Amino acid sequence: MRDYLLMLFITAAVTHILTGPVRKFAISIGVVPEVRARDVHREPTPRLGGMAMFGGLLAGLLVASHLPHLEEIFTESSTPRALLSGAALICLLGVLDDKWGVDALVKLGGQVLAAGVMVFQGLTILWLPVPGTDGIYLSDWQGTLLTVGLIVVSINAVNFVDGLDGLAAGTVGIAASAFFLYAYRLWYGYGIEAAASTTLISAILAGMCLGFLVHNSHPARIFMGDSGSMLLGLLIAGCAVSVTGEVDPSLLNQSMDGRSGSAAMVPVYIPLLLPLSVIALPVADLVLAVIRRTWNGMSPFAADKGHLHHRLLQLGHSHRRAVLLMYFWSALFSFGIVAYSARGAKSWMLFGVAFVCAVGLVLLLQPRYEFRLTRRPLPRGSRGRVVASGGKRAEADEERRVPTA
Repeated sequence: MRDYLLMLFITAAVTHILTGPVRKFAISIGVVPEVRARDVHREPTPRLGGMAMFGGLLAGLLVASHLPHLEEIFTESSTPRALLSGAALICLLGVLDDKWGVDALVKLGGQVLAAGVMVFQGLTILWLPVPGTDGIYLSDWQGTLLTVGLIVVSINAVNFVDGLDGLAAGTVGIAASAFFLYAYRLWYGYGIEAAASTTLISAILAGMCLGFLVHNSHPARIFMGDSGSMLLGLLIAGCAVSVTGEVDPSLLNQSMDGRSGSAAMVPVYIPLLLPLSVIALPVADLVLAVIRRTWNGMSPFAADKGHLHHRLLQLGHSHRRAVLLMYFWSALFSFGIVAYSARGAKSWMLFGVAFVCAVGLVLLLQPRYEFRLTRRPLPRGSRGRVVASGGKRAEADEERRVPTA
């Protein structure tokens, strides 16, 4: 555990340190787009935050490859190399899109290419969990299509949810933390060594999100852009694929210590259920966006202000509150499934989840209250001084809004 936590903090520290220089670089080359009609922020903000996260990924993998307890992952598994290759391609594509803009079909082709490179290096879904069996093994072409499809959907789901300050980084960070607990339990709880690479990647991914959140929380000083959102989507999908590509499902059934029935099969389903549950909200948002735009006669790739986070703002929630609500539901789905895999269908757990869901619904539907202070009448002759001082403060605020290198 100490080695993995060390990787998390090293990755977080490197990402945090690199984000400042990346922000200055983005400003210097003009990657500070104007505020669009569908944006919720009011000031031009630099992008390219994905470059800092990719630097954190490189640092985490480099340090891990030299640790005695983790170096075997790089010699016995192709997962780190495959993920790094795909991450480099997708980050490069995102940088080009952040700077000059890339056509939607070209971007989709780049995503398929990055996923194909990962599959070519051995990162493939080899089996699917089916009730009553040890899992259905897939042919090469079936595994390739399913892997590419899962990676592309995950990339675009995270890209769609990246609409509020800190939303994408926090949501994926929660997902990575839940996946880390599950993979660590497979590795040290069940003794399945093939889960070690997934444990490492999920710890590094959590560190990337944590280090970037310091700069990306509301009000954000830098956005991750497509270079960051697509990178996070690729890595969270890679965690799921690495489990189903390296862990033998029969080993899971042999390690249940007498558990039977649906409870015994839960760990077999988790490799696919967990990432799907984690990105359930982004995927639902993606599907609804495609249906909504198609119904209105628009292109499915056209941007609008109908996403879930936009609707939360329309309900009256503040920026921070909307982000925290999305965090809440992501944590409920991901950690709830991990807890279920560890304890099974316990009645107290089901009641607990139901109670937390009820609390979440109350917070979601709670109207926004505004407290107004009673204003005292101003003395005679003071109104002009107040207006003048207010004008000076407004001018100072406008000067602070201009980003500087």
